[in-house]
This record gives sequence, structure tokens and C-alpha cells, in this order.
Amino acid sequence: MLTLSPIARRRWAMFKSHKRGYWSLWIFVLLFGTSLFAEILSNDKPVVVYYEKNYYFPLWNSYAETTFGGDFETEADYKDHFVLEQITRNGNWVIFPPNPHSYGSINRQLNRPNPAAPDGVNLLGTDDRGRDVLARLLYGFRLSVLFALALTVIGVVVGVVAGAVQGYFGGRTDLYFQRFTEIWGALPELYLLIIFAGIFNPSILLLLILLALFGWMGLADYVRAEFLRGRNMVYVKAARSLGVSDWSIIVRHLLPNAMTPVITFLPFRISAAILALTSLDFLGLGVPPSTPSLGELLSQGKANIEAWWLSLTTFVVLVGMMLLLNFIGEALRDAMDPRKG
Repeated sequence: MLTLSPIARRRWAMFKSHKRGYWSLWIFVLLFGTSLFAEILSNDKPVVVYYEKNYYFPLWNSYAETTFGGDFETEADYKDHFVLEQITRNGNWVIFPPNPHSYGSINRQLNRPNPAAPDGVNLLGTDDRGRDVLARLLYGFRLSVLFALALTVIGVVVGVVAGAVQGYFGGRTDLYFQRFTEIWGALPELYLLIIFAGIFNPSILLLLILLALFGWMGLADYVRAEFLRGRNMVYVKAARSLGVSDWSIIVRHLLPNAMTPVITFLPFRISAAILALTSLDFLGLGVPPSTPSLGELLSQGKANIEAWWLSLTTFVVLVGMMLLLNFIGEALRDAMDPRKG
């Protein structure tokens, strides 16, 4: 069983006492955990098919149309009326996800132009290509959070290492690092993104690398300040006099005390990463066009002002995410503050 230190228990108690942040954490975890099962909750393929005394799982396996009595060797289209009639006759049955649409599936049964308003088939309507908005919101929410978490982890690791090296060793090491940081921070990040978007094919990995190149600098300054303050403490000098290695002092003695600003800023860094991805997608500099994206939905809402469901639903999802993360950040800030409690 994990045993918390007295300080950790006090901080957890302080965090729980901040009801708004505490419940925001659980709501955000619940929403993110639900989005991880997006393929089961929203898909144009059935979860399970019972046909001729056999069970089939189209979500995980591909089956030809001839498997269910069709005529073609290509993969079965489970939204096709003929295929569904073949599957469900003679006591056979099929179970679809709660929202029977994937982020890329197009509703070809619509009798009105796209983007189509919400109805019983598409609960939040369709976009300008006939794709289900609810499915794209669900998959886009998951993509945004996963991207933000990956970018935050990379930024924290690089920022902590850079700040620790600068603050602990000081002198010329700190001086050279600071000049490098100033030069690197002066580079026009948006222009670089535009240039690389024109040279390479857009992808999640490319965007993650480009944003990670600049996302560590703000955190490194806070870690550097904590190490500059802690390197002259009595316990650090005592450890040096006992022959403890520099890296051991950094990891075991100074780093735990320097993690307070790192932990406090985590929710705000996640929200900033989500906004960065959404903004770049809105400008057409983010993920590939077919990828479900909140920014792409906002761009469609701008191009189709009359389709209020595109802008309104995406706006609600973004604002909800930002509020939850900000409430969590406020609770963490109060919990990590030694003056409270």
C-alpha cells in the first residue's frame, strides 16, 4: 500500500477541501476515461454480430460482405440496408454502439443539404461533409487531451532537466544556457510552424515536435529559480561535504523541493496545449484534414454561420474543458501553498 508523507497528506486534504477543484478533477477524469472508449461508444461498425450461430466482432476484425450472405469480397458496409437485412434475418442480430457513427463516416441517407441540423439520427447534426458532429466531438476531445498530455510531459521533462542544470551548476553553465534560451525564445514560433507546414505533410507527430521545441522554456525558469535558491542551503552543503554526487543531490534533495511550481502549473499547461492545438487546427496548420479536431469544427462553424450546432457544441466542449482544468489548477495552487492549511 502506498504510504503518503505528512506533507503529502496535508496537501491532499487541502486539495479535497477545495470542492470545486476536487470535483472538477473527477469530472475531467470521467470525461477523458469515457473518451478512451470512443470506438465502442461511437462507431459505424457493430460491437457484436450474431450470424448463423457464430459471433463476429467487426470493431476488431474485418469481415467480407460474403461472410453475411452478400455478393462482394470487400469489407461489409454495416449501414447498408441490404447487408443489415442479410445479417438480421432468421433470428440473427446485431448490436451497434450507442452512437452508430464514426468520426469519418458520412450519412448518405440525408435528404437535405449539409451541414444538416440535429435530428434523431445525428443527435448534434452533421458537418459540411455529412459527418456526425457528436462522433467528431468525442474523438476530437480525446485527441486534444492526449496531445496536451504528451506535450506537457515532454515540456516538463525537458524544462525540469534544463532548469535543474542551470540552477544547480550556475556560473558559466547558467550564463550560456540563459543566452541560448533568450535566442531560442526569440525565434518566431508561428512562422516556423507555417514554414514546416508548407514543407512537410501535416501530422500529429510533427506538430508535437514543433510545439515541444518551445514548450519547455517557461517551466525551466521556475525550476532554475528554485535550484538557485536551494543550492546554498545547509543540507545541500552538508551533502557535498559528505561526498554525495551532484546528480544525487539534484534528484534526491533539490528536485522534490523544486516540484511545487511544476505540479501547480500542470493543469494550466494542459489547457494551454489544448488551446494551441485548437488554434492551429482552426488556422489549417494543425492535424491532417481528415483527423477529428475541435479547431476544424470551429473553422467549419465560421464558414457556415447558419449551422449554429457546429460552433455552439464545440464552444461548449472547449469552455467546459478550460473551466475544469482551471478549477483543478486553482485547487492545486492552494494545496501546494505552504501558507495555507
